[in-house]
Amino acid sequence: MPSLSDLFVGFIDILTGHLALTVYLLAVTDEHTVWKQLKKLPLLLPSPLIYILLSVGLYTIPELRMVQYYIGAFSILIMCTLWVRWAWQWEFWQAFAATCMAAIFQVASSTLSAMVPIPFAAAIGLHLGISIAISTLLYKLRFGTWFRLLLDSESVPWRMALLLFALEATMEMLLRLAFGVQARFLMLYYLLVVVMVVLMAVLIVYLAQRFDVARKMQAQQDVIAQQRLYEQDLEMLRHEMRTFRHDYKNLLAGLSQQAGEGELEGLRHTLSELDAGFDLRLGKKIQASTQIGNLQVPEVRSLFLSKLTSMQEKGVECHLEVLYPVVAVDMDVWDFVRCLGILIDNAIEAALDTEQSWVEIVLLSQDRQVFLRISNPYSNIIEPGKMWDDGWSTKGTGRGLGLSSYQRILENYPNASTRTSWGSDVFVQEMTVEGRP
Repeated sequence: MPSLSDLFVGFIDILTGHLALTVYLLAVTDEHTVWKQLKKLPLLLPSPLIYILLSVGLYTIPELRMVQYYIGAFSILIMCTLWVRWAWQWEFWQAFAATCMAAIFQVASSTLSAMVPIPFAAAIGLHLGISIAISTLLYKLRFGTWFRLLLDSESVPWRMALLLFALEATMEMLLRLAFGVQARFLMLYYLLVVVMVVLMAVLIVYLAQRFDVARKMQAQQDVIAQQRLYEQDLEMLRHEMRTFRHDYKNLLAGLSQQAGEGELEGLRHTLSELDAGFDLRLGKKIQASTQIGNLQVPEVRSLFLSKLTSMQEKGVECHLEVLYPVVAVDMDVWDFVRCLGILIDNAIEAALDTEQSWVEIVLLSQDRQVFLRISNPYSNIIEPGKMWDDGWSTKGTGRGLGLSSYQRILENYPNASTRTSWGSDVFVQEMTVEGRP
């Protein structure tokens, strides 16, 4: 049975590992609001204590002593995953993948600190110092941005989680094998472990970049497909114009006859029907075609065509105004499209909960400034303090559609500003992108 001093040293060692893991979590999740997550840190502190109690319990079972370390490591991984899931309000696989990625870096920093033969207290300080230094480097290299790109995909997180779990388990096994390495080979062993972690990080960035390229290629294909649909709509509009022109001549003949016979009431009724028929058959189509035609950025036009089609299928009435040609936006076009998609999807979801579903979109472009305004009715309770949290939704935790991601995107653009307001059962999101010098 371990002595109390051994248990205390073990607790401090595990607690240090948890703190280092938290530092890496902030880096790999690209978390900028650090204080918000650190305020939730106390709930993670019972994990080291639970690990020590579990280790003592496993020590009393001789058959499990060989795998005691791995059971304990797995229990820490699960407890930290549950904490990340609560602190970040993520789905399980996203939290598990982030925890495994952070754990890989934590094991590497622990290996680095073990390379220097120094007292235990100094080793703890070195471990935390290395963790902070590596996390800062990861921030500078935007590793978290690429990693979050993979996590934001609906189909990738569970595959990524299992891959990272396998890599983390391998790292843990290598760390245990260090006790059997001869002293003269230890330095080479530690360097190999560090090289493996670097290669893992490069692999993650490579996969994220490949995923990003595939996503952009798919978006470009969608642009081409939507462009073809747009051209088909224009052709249908031309056909309707030809048909209406033929009917218009017949209507004029009837109007002339009514005017000649002095049937003023019948004339008014026919004119009213003619006006309503024009709006029904052509007016809205011409207006929508004009607004879409002002969207001269292909990626943006593709998104709007896709969302307009989606709203039409869901029975959501859309009022779109693009009064001036939008030829460019002073931010990455894909980030702008992601922001548009997030805001429109949230507006659609909120509108579907109301009796009269509608969404109003206004997009203005003047003097290199782009202004976006999206309005929709809402029926649920708005919580300003939680609105930007990961996974928050008026329908409950874990159902948010990306407002936190929207905020994270705009953090990279100081020339972009947002405004949110609500009242009289109307929710409004505004975004302004100023022209950069």
